[in-house]
Amino acid sequence: MRPADASPPRRSPPRPGPFQLTRYFTATSLAAFVVLAVSLYFLEQGEQQFFAQVQREQNSFFAQVQAQLVRDEKETTRTNLVTVHEAGHVALTNVFANALWTSHFSPLVAKAGAIAFQRCRTPAGVAPQPRLQQACVAEVGRQVMAMPGFASADAAARALMRGTTVFKVKVYDLRGLTVYSSELAQIGEDKSANAGWRLAAGGKPASELVHRDRFSAFEGEVENRDLVQSYVPVSASDGAVGGVFEIYSDVTPLQQQIARASAHIAEATARNQARVEAASVRNQATVDANATKLLLIVAALLVFIYAALLFFVRNGQRIIDAEARSREQAALREQQWHRDKMATMAAMAANISHEVGNPLAIISGLAQDIAEWRGPGDFSPGSPRMIVEQTARIADMTRRITDFATAGRDSVEPLDINQSIRAVCDFLAFDKRFRGTPIELQLAERLPACLGVPDHLTEVLMGLLQAFEEVSDEAAAEDRRIIVATAARGHEVALRFATGADGGAGRIAAGDPRLESARRRVAAMGGRIECAGDALEVCLPCATPTADAAGA
Repeated sequence: MRPADASPPRRSPPRPGPFQLTRYFTATSLAAFVVLAVSLYFLEQGEQQFFAQVQREQNSFFAQVQAQLVRDEKETTRTNLVTVHEAGHVALTNVFANALWTSHFSPLVAKAGAIAFQRCRTPAGVAPQPRLQQACVAEVGRQVMAMPGFASADAAARALMRGTTVFKVKVYDLRGLTVYSSELAQIGEDKSANAGWRLAAGGKPASELVHRDRFSAFEGEVENRDLVQSYVPVSASDGAVGGVFEIYSDVTPLQQQIARASAHIAEATARNQARVEAASVRNQATVDANATKLLLIVAALLVFIYAALLFFVRNGQRIIDAEARSREQAALREQQWHRDKMATMAAMAANISHEVGNPLAIISGLAQDIAEWRGPGDFSPGSPRMIVEQTARIADMTRRITDFATAGRDSVEPLDINQSIRAVCDFLAFDKRFRGTPIELQLAERLPACLGVPDHLTEVLMGLLQAFEEVSDEAAAEDRRIIVATAARGHEVALRFATGADGGAGRIAAGDPRLESARRRVAAMGGRIECAGDALEVCLPCATPTADAAGA
């Protein structure tokens, strides 16, 4: 059944082994678990860093709040101190005015109104001349101190302020001229440009906290003192502002007490900040420890899940391997059965050919002798010829049976598929099941040789033809036939099976063991089986590309 010009036999393509479930699961699951573990690790690290950042921001915010609280406390204390002392200065000014204004300072202010001190001011656009200005102020001061009543006013003021926290008292008229100062060198100065004086001259007191490294007080020179300076208006008898008092009171002890209180508050805030930071460190350590525990728990769970899955996968792999071995053994048994069957048929065909061939040869020889030895009148002239023809027919039938039953090789080799189909159909013609279901051959001419295993192809053809014979029983009697057609398609040779006049009488069941066996056989030869409606197509690769395929 092998073409005369066939190339040397080829090896069968290797059969695919069973699916390696364990290998693919191990690789895929390990990659997935590693990605998951790394993702969880970085997510947990991100949460730890986020918590640490929140802790730092909270500590910074708390420190800022504490610092702002200390600053606000200091500022509020200073403001309250100035406000309280301003109220005291207003009350002190009223006492001072009640005691001395009408009797001593009001006449002095009135007399000083006659002194023209505006000449001591530097005109706009003119460069200041400090020496001339100081000389002018000193001259005005001497004029003021030379006025009658100045000495008595000075003595009364010093007597009234002695033993108090008031370090200095100054009196201004409504032009800004310093009419009186406990520091005599300042008498005659012009304070009209001072903002505090302007507010007081307008009837509103003004105060501020100042620090002096050196200060001239009633009791003499003092150093490093904190003072509250106030400008307080003095009302005349008609209710209008008659002058302005400037009073300096010593608040150094209060400032020192405030500083100690602020230091105490700063120490308390520092301790609170330290406690907050320590708590942050403890919280961060707790979070880190919990994160580590979580990662360890997740890792343990992942390992457990992986081990459990691997256990089930290994069991599944064992089942797959067992089924694969079972299928392989079944295929081997099927091949061995087919091989034994074909060997038995070959032996039987050889015996039949031998046992029948010898008598047929003798009969044929005798018929020829009869035709030569006897005269034409002794027998019918056609009898010897009929004997020779019938013996030749029987010999041809035995030869075909012998050719069909002869066992072939188990390797892939180029085959003439049309010849294989004819041999199988001739053999099945002896089967009484096919007497009512004829096989119609529609074989294409000049088909290229296809690759296949002779015995396997024979088994496939017999199994499919027998299966189609069974399903053809559903067709009407006049359409009960099997159509077998061949064609060249590119790099393949297609073999089509159909039933009925129009090819639609029925189809082979999907679970038919003969169909499944045929699929395995064809796949082992590098081909495939496809369903095309109710027809079935077997495609086998060509041994050499066809002219059409090469042109395409």
